[in-house]
Amino acid sequence: MLANLLRLLFVVSSSIFAEGDGSWWDLVREDFRLIFSLTLFFVSLLILTFVIFFAGLIFVGEKRALLSDAFIISLVGTVLSTAFFMFIPYRLIALFLSIFTWLLLIRRLYGTGWFGAVGIGILAVIIFLAVTVLLALTFGILSIVIEKFFPFMVSIF
Repeated sequence: MLANLLRLLFVVSSSIFAEGDGSWWDLVREDFRLIFSLTLFFVSLLILTFVIFFAGLIFVGEKRALLSDAFIISLVGTVLSTAFFMFIPYRLIALFLSIFTWLLLIRRLYGTGWFGAVGIGILAVIIFLAVTVLLALTFGILSIVIEKFFPFMVSIF
């Protein structure tokens, strides 16, 4: 069950364009929707902070790329992007506003130009996708191993 929950968490974090009926949100029990949303927010915030920090280290160096700045970028960017997608009915406009906000935050807090912000953004997306794929493979393989060799643990979770 833990592997399924983590797999669902990765599916949710990668599907921005999910609609209301018949979407992944229906897979989450109604009792756990608030807990699931908060867990998803904090896990995404933690992962994004480190991804943006490492991308900033590569582009702007140790002196300008601070972990606190990466945390602020992740927190404000996640909150504003969520607000854009919640309150703007046109997904394409919300997407462009979200991308512009992320680039503006990176540009301001890392003290770089627009091209540097785009470079950090692209590198952060590549690192995030690589981490997501590796974690999904790890948890997928882990769930298969548990189901094959430890079937009694499946009933525990």
